[in-house]
Amino acid sequence: MLNAACAAEMRCGTSLAPNALPTPKNQYGEYECRKAPIDITDQASLRRGAAMFMNQCASCHALKYMRYQRIATDLSIQPEQMKQFLQLSQAQLNDDISARLAPDLQIKIFGTVPPDLTLTARKRSPDWIYTYLLSFYSDPSRPLGVNNAVLPDTAMPNVLDALHKEVGDQAFKARIGDLVNFLNYTAEPQQQKRKIYGIFVLLFLFIFLIPVYLLHKEYWKDIK
Repeated sequence: MLNAACAAEMRCGTSLAPNALPTPKNQYGEYECRKAPIDITDQASLRRGAAMFMNQCASCHALKYMRYQRIATDLSIQPEQMKQFLQLSQAQLNDDISARLAPDLQIKIFGTVPPDLTLTARKRSPDWIYTYLLSFYSDPSRPLGVNNAVLPDTAMPNVLDALHKEVGDQAFKARIGDLVNFLNYTAEPQQQKRKIYGIFVLLFLFIFLIPVYLLHKEYWKDIK
């Protein structure tokens, strides 16, 4: 089934370039979203995704609605690793996560300020982000020499190309999966706790029904 976010964003109409990872099309000729490996209970994946964001994405992209302290607490990140993240950005633990490059420099390089990614997984969907990051290809006609099948004429360079060449297709997909899993977490940090609370509420209601049922029987037994 075509993801709704993809239906709105992925009407490319042409085949992927040969050096992009192949993405299936549906009967309407639209690219279908790949299924992102989302698992909010996988703390190891979320930590790997956080590390990948800090090392590969945080120069240009911010997570302005998240703080380093919140990520460290939620994902049980070791203090030594948090120090590395903070040193990269020269930030304090209670700071929000800002892009390391100044906006004027970003405009000079890219022609625009790269978007904040905190809520992107809610706006686009995790599947859309996953497919987008796997759909870059060489295009000499573009200013940065690359294009994207999902978002044609994107201003974003293929910053993960070196990693892709280093680790190969399968490992690269796994790394992208971790990154998207992390971005899905930043879009709604409470989602795991919310689901746990929901289970407890249902259990409480189920247990509460037992005395209510017994009271009902006791109340109506003489009337019947």
